[in-house]
Parts: sequence; structure tokens; C-alpha cells
Amino acid sequence: MTGAERRGDGRRSPEELRSHAWYGTDGLRSFSHRARTRQLGYLPEEHLGKPVIAVLNTWSDINPCHQHLRERAEAVKRGVWQAGGFPLEFPVSTLSETFQKPTPMLYRNLLALETEELLRSYPVDGAVLMGGCDKTTPGLLMGAASADLPALFVPAGPMLRGHWRGETLGSGTDMWKYWDDKRAGLIGDCEMAELECGLARSPGHCMTMGTASTMTAVAEALGVTVPGASSIPAVDSGHSRMAAAAGMRAVELAWRDLRLSRILTREAYEDAVTTVAALGGSTNAIIHLIAMAGRSGVKLTLDDFDAIVRRVPVLANLRPGGAYLMEDFHYAGGLPGLLARLADRLHLDRPTVAHDSLREQIAGALVHDDDVIRTAGDPLAPEGGIAVLRGNLAPDGAVIKHVAAEPHLLRHTGPAVVFDDYRTLQATIDDPDLGITADSVLVLRGSGPLGGPGMPEYGMLPIPAHLLKQGVRDMVRISDARMSGTSYGACVLHVAPESHAGGPLALVRTGDPVTLDVEARLLRLEVDEAELERRRAALTPPTARYGRGYGALYEQHITQADTGCDFDFLARPGEVPEPYAG
Repeated sequence: MTGAERRGDGRRSPEELRSHAWYGTDGLRSFSHRARTRQLGYLPEEHLGKPVIAVLNTWSDINPCHQHLRERAEAVKRGVWQAGGFPLEFPVSTLSETFQKPTPMLYRNLLALETEELLRSYPVDGAVLMGGCDKTTPGLLMGAASADLPALFVPAGPMLRGHWRGETLGSGTDMWKYWDDKRAGLIGDCEMAELECGLARSPGHCMTMGTASTMTAVAEALGVTVPGASSIPAVDSGHSRMAAAAGMRAVELAWRDLRLSRILTREAYEDAVTTVAALGGSTNAIIHLIAMAGRSGVKLTLDDFDAIVRRVPVLANLRPGGAYLMEDFHYAGGLPGLLARLADRLHLDRPTVAHDSLREQIAGALVHDDDVIRTAGDPLAPEGGIAVLRGNLAPDGAVIKHVAAEPHLLRHTGPAVVFDDYRTLQATIDDPDLGITADSVLVLRGSGPLGGPGMPEYGMLPIPAHLLKQGVRDMVRISDARMSGTSYGACVLHVAPESHAGGPLALVRTGDPVTLDVEARLLRLEVDEAELERRRAALTPPTARYGRGYGALYEQHITQADTGCDFDFLARPGEVPEPYAG
């Protein structure tokens, strides 16, 4: 009989805590562990017999999305102490979307691996994961799911809305917009200097429905945050209270041994996809959710996404597909309000870290602004804003965020203009001798998981300056890259297999007709199969980019976009033994 059964309260006894193996025995090692904890300045009564809660903090001096997490970690630890736990803060990799090159996507799996091994190798009974910038949310949750300890997530929160000359700005989205205006000659250096100071004016991640806001909303929809956590502005005092509440809850999860495997079920992942659809969320969520689900032993596919988004309306009127920003969304009711309006499409009886069921968690949730969070009878769009495409150009799939594209381009055939790499595109895109017109289909290859490397956000290919000056603001663009979730346009992304792996994108030549038909879910190269076979036979495999180091490990083990871009040795099932602490 366990201690919990003896007490009848569902809690474990102190002797059943995982950290007891480090601290609680009579052997030499436990003596050493206790002595070194005294060296850290802690009294026995401060930690012995209490759940040890790891606070994994992705703060750094060069990550503006997380610049406040040093303070928030103190709030988390305050909550842990108040609930009778023992908090220990661990610094982990910071993945700054703004500064890390060639892309933080190259390092998402490194953060996941670090998270998993840190939680496994130290005397930890539970964890609070702190992040929010695009790749940190999936990286932390992938690692924690593999370690499978009691854990919950503290989102960094969106920054405040931007301002410029009486206009409300959305980070990312308005950057792309005004950069095109500059290239078109509509604004100059003075305006751009002002925009630099008004676009991002507080700590926190992007306040549009980009990848950061999509993935923190995913975390809440999965049930691994305290309710309402994902949309609280980073500088709101409610964010500190949420962090403290998360610390308190982590202690209870550890006592009850409520592991992530009980939370991250197939039903939870389906509800997360439903949430992404209703938010008009980032295309990057597809890659991340497939990888996260794989770590939980759940097979989530592109077809699952397409089936779900076809039956879910877009209810969140948020940029880049809508009008508002995350601050507006939070005060309109946040994710609890949105989920309440999706209740008939959700698995309401599954547990979350905060409640016995999602039904209980969203009971009584209200929406205070029906224009920000629409009703099913008045949606922003009748079906989710992401479509999965297939055809001879993308046999394993590609995606498009069609809700953020100009409608006339959603069924289009035009001649390809092909670029073999992003540097060449940057150097030549404005060359009028390329003959690019508004009907052209811009094709970029060599930018996938292997070719990028790391699948950078190159997919929002720039429109030639001469077309911008004519008023053209969207074109069909196709690549094996990703794009920023804050961006917009008729951009076909994640083409799989990528060109670097010998996918059909490597066969396209300038002038080839290419057809996009979003309603038919079709992406097709209008070239006969015999000619494609001749081109395929002439392909020369690219050489490896990395001779050593992490890059070499990445090249050897990364999977393609349709299966989540995880490392094959991390994604596969298999037992990992608990470390011997004695």
C-alpha cells in the first residue's frame, strides 16, 4: 500500500518522492548530497521531505521576449515556497527568434534534449518550464514530455501593442508591411527610424497571432498551464500572480505524481489543433505539434490537421489575419473564452494540470468583446486558416495560411521563377531582367531542414520592388522553408520532401507552370512525368554542410517537416532508465 493510499488524499508520502533517492537514504551518497545542499546555504528543514521543483528558465540578455523572466522566476519560486516545496532554478538554452542564426529552429531539439536530461539527472520531483519565444515552448514541452515528470508551463506573455503616428502596430506583421512600403518608396529613413522605436516597446513575445502566441495558446489548450495564462501581457501584474500560482500548482502536481503523460493525450493534441484553427494560428504550429505529439507517443499527421481545420471556424480576430492584438484578446476573455465557444468541438472530460477536466476549467468562462472573439455564427472565416496541400510538387505535403492571403491567389497557375538559395534571391529579386510579373510563381529551394540549414523563416519571399511600386502586395510563393507566424501572403511552405533531400522542388525550372488550388488542396508542377524523371536522373546530391559538431549530429538525424523535424533518436519509442542516485 502506498503512502497516498494510506492517507486517502491522493498524495504521495515524502519517502515516495523521486528526490528521496538523493536525500533520504543512509548511504554515503545521500550524506554527500545533504552536505553539498548545506554548502548551498539551505537548512535541512527547508528541503528535506519536500517536493523539489526545477524552475527551467530560458532568460538571457539577448532574448527580448524573455527579458522579464529573471523576475518571474522569483515569483514562481515564491509560489513553490508558499506551497511547501523546494524550488531550484536551472538556466537552459535561450532561443531568441530575433538574433539566433541561421535559425533557432536548428536548436529546438537541443533545448528539448537539454530539458529532458536535466530533469532526469537531478533530484527533481516536478518542474515549471518558463518560455514563450517561438521555439522555446515546443522545445521545453518536448523535453519534459520525454522525461515525463509532473510539470507545467509559464508563458512569457505578449509585449504591449506598438504605436507609431497614431497607428497601432503589431510586431512582425507591421514590420513586413512597412518594409515593403520603404522598398516601394512610400516612406523613408526618418519614418523607419521612428518605427524602430515604436514596433516593440516592452518585454514579451510578439503580440500578434504569430508563432509565439500560437504556441503558448497551444500549451494552455493542451492543459499544461494555469487557466488564462497564455495571453496575459508580459508586463501586467497578473503575469506575476500567474507565475506564483504556477509555482504553487507545481508542488501539488509533484505530491500527486500527475505526470505529463496523463495530460498530453491524443485528445489533448486534437484539441490543440482545433485551437490553432480557431485562432488562425501560425503554420509553424503544425511542425511543432507533430513533434510534441510524437514525444507523447501520439501519431499526429498532416491529414489530421487538414481534417480538423476544415470543420473549425476562425473565431479570433487577430493579426495577421484579423484586426486586433493579444492585449485585446486577453481582455476580451482570452483562451478560456475562446475554448468556451469551441466547447462542442473539444474533448471536455480530459484532465489538465489545474483541474480534473477541461470542462471544469472553462466552466463559466466569458467573452467580453464579440468582435475580438467571434461566435460560431459570425466567424472571421468559415474554416481554419491553414490548409494542407499535396500533389506532384509536394508528395508528403505542404501548408499554406490561406486566411492571410489575397483571395484571388488561392486558385492560380503561373510560370515559376526559381531561386536555388536565399542569398541569391536577396541579391537578384529586384532585377527587372528576371521578367517577374504579378502572375509569376516565386520558388525558393535549398531552405528546408537540411538545406537551410534548420528550415529558416525564408518562406515569405520578398516581392520585387518594381511590383511593389505598382501596388502589388501578394504573389504565390513556394518554398521548403518556414515563414514567421506574424507574416502573411500566399506563401506555400514546408514542401516535403525538401529539395536538399531530393524532393520534387529540386526539379522545378524557371518557366515551368505551377498550379496552386487551395480548395482542392493541390500543389502541382505542370510538367509531364517523363521529363521529371529525366531531370531527377541528372540531380547531383548536395554535400554535407557540417564536418563536425552539433550541425553534423543535426544533419545525420533530423526528420522532414511532415514528421515534425525532430531527431529520429529522440522521436522513437524506447525505455530510458532512471539514474541510480546511491
